[in-house]
This record gives sequence, structure tokens and C-alpha cells, in this order.
Amino acid sequence: MATIDVFHYNVPAESDFGYSQAIKSGELIHVSGQLSFDEAGEFLYADDFAAQLKQTYANMDKVLDHYGATRNQVVSQTLYVVNLRQNAAATAEGNLGYFGDHRPASTVLGITELTLPGQVIEISFVIDTKLPA
Repeated sequence: MATIDVFHYNVPAESDFGYSQAIKSGELIHVSGQLSFDEAGEFLYADDFAAQLKQTYANMDKVLDHYGATRNQVVSQTLYVVNLRQNAAATAEGNLGYFGDHRPASTVLGITELTLPGQVIEISFVIDTKLPA
């Protein structure tokens, strides 16, 4: 029988919207859309794509650390990018910088807006803990 492990940052948005940052069921971890916020849940770097992308991946590292997983175990990601044409090169650069030689399946969607004013990137992930770290 599969066990479930839920991860929270304990920021207000989790209770306000009723979600978990990540949930592990069996060997898979499904990670909610990560964005640029600090440990108090305050949104950072409004309209600064590069800074938001860097902070979003840093927040993802916290999820990986919680589960004892690594970037090499990320099997897929979905990126939601405001002004994709304008931010395409920075998206690719940030992705390559974060994953190095690892190549997860990836979908990038250009969208008109995200939840918070000035939010320009959000990324959700799936991790397979059975893969080599």
C-alpha cells in the first residue's frame, strides 16, 4: 500500500488556497507550482524574470531536500511564463543552469498572467525517487 507524505512551507497561501507544496505518493512526488517567495511567504522580485526564476528554482531545492531527492530525479516540469517570447532565452538559460546535463521532460506555456501582480514565472514538477540520485 502506498504511503503519502505531504510537504508545506507553512506560508499563508497554503491555507488560504487549500493546497500542499508537494505530495509524495509511492515513489512519485508531485510538486505544486513553485514561484518566487521567501520563507515568510512574501512574493519577491515583481516583474524581474531572472530573479524570479532563480528564486523559484531555489524553492524547488527546498522541496528536493525535504524528500532527500536530487535534480536528477526530476522527470518532468511545466513552466508557465508571462511574455514567453520576451523571456524565452532567459527561460532556457535558467533551465540549463539549474539542471546541467540532466534533461527532464519539459513543457513551456506562454500565458498572459499569473496569480500575483508582477509574477512572471511559475514551475510545477514531478519527481521519481526510484531514479538514481
